[in-house]
Amino acid sequence: MTRWNDLRTPLVMLVILVWPGNLWAADTPAIDSGATAWMLTSTALVLLMIPGLAMFYGGLVRTKNVLGTMMQSFAAMGIMSVLWVICGYSMCFGENVLGGWFGWNSDYVFLRGIDHTIMGPGVPEYVFAMFQGKFAIITPALIAGAFAERVSFKGYCIFIALWGLLVYNPLCHWVWAEDGFLLNMGADGAIDFAGGTVVHISAGISGLVAAFYLGARRGYPKTSMPPSNLVMTMMGAGLLWVGWFGFNAGSSISSSLLTAQALTATQAAAASGALTWMLIEGCHQGKATALGFASGILAGLVAVTPAAGVVQPAGALALGALAALICYLAIIAKNRLGYDDSLDAFGIHGMGGTVGAVLLVFFIRKSWMAAAAAKVESGTWTTMQQLGVQVSASIIALVYAAVLTFIIVVLVNKTVGLRSTASSEMAGLDYTCHGEHGYGMLNAG
Repeated sequence: MTRWNDLRTPLVMLVILVWPGNLWAADTPAIDSGATAWMLTSTALVLLMIPGLAMFYGGLVRTKNVLGTMMQSFAAMGIMSVLWVICGYSMCFGENVLGGWFGWNSDYVFLRGIDHTIMGPGVPEYVFAMFQGKFAIITPALIAGAFAERVSFKGYCIFIALWGLLVYNPLCHWVWAEDGFLLNMGADGAIDFAGGTVVHISAGISGLVAAFYLGARRGYPKTSMPPSNLVMTMMGAGLLWVGWFGFNAGSSISSSLLTAQALTATQAAAASGALTWMLIEGCHQGKATALGFASGILAGLVAVTPAAGVVQPAGALALGALAALICYLAIIAKNRLGYDDSLDAFGIHGMGGTVGAVLLVFFIRKSWMAAAAAKVESGTWTTMQQLGVQVSASIIALVYAAVLTFIIVVLVNKTVGLRSTASSEMAGLDYTCHGEHGYGMLNAG
């Protein structure tokens, strides 16, 4: 009996391991603790970008609108997170429905079907879902910069909810879901490593459409509208730079060589954009400004976002410099044309995202092109062919986001109201929308 007791435990374990009903366990990926730890960190870093954006935007508006502007970023954290858990993740990463307009998987609704799922890279699907959810938060928050200081809070909340469901989720599905048609365009799909098309082009053009429809701030451009706190804007820019490492390097969904490549490209492009903007501004205006330096940081970061995983550091430097130049020219054009993109959402994000999404083809690693060529029957894939894919994807994203945004803006404005009233705008959004003052004092400036 003693001998049987000694052998029973190992025999039972052997039966459990080889019994056919338990063979599924061998197919379940083991958790990669290193990759999971990095993805958890990246998720937190991307969330940090939301308060960073709130500070960046808040410092650029007038004193009476600081709190109202920052609340637009923070409100997105609540609204978009709830929608993401309920149906956003399913719409983005479920299987094609309605001809591939968006995805759907009932197991993803309320994230109820991923409670024990470990993805191929060894990362719990919960982590991947939460990481991707942060992108769904920051994208509509970026739009707010285009119509800052002139929308009602209630109308804004409804606008971003509809925009997330009808614009962001379909675009995300097209570009990042396995059966998304843009991911499957050409030899290896449209390249959008971390969101140049999904995030920046869509947010930039949507902001421009909304700004044109709603009209300029009252008094613009004749009335002086000085920033309330450029120190806060600079701090916000710094937080965005730090958070962007999670944004880009985290999009590798691993802790690997690709992660290091994306992180390095991010740093190089941000620094190049900031330096280039400073030099251009110094030559053009005779002095380099703090706001210009911060704008250059963002231009470089935006441009490298779609390219971070496919370009070498030299390419990242080039994209950062090109983005700074083109975004600088876009802002000059805005000032001459007279339209009121309040905080240059289109000038930085729309233009910078387009620069990165299109021009990255001239800096792609040869190994990436060789891998793409191996997937087509001809065995060759040229830079110009990939350029065609990138241009097509950018145009599709731009047109789709512009048309749907126009419909949503009109709908919200005609029903609950999106444009603030004259009296509310003159008094300031802090008091009229929230009954508070950002600095604890009255200031009409």
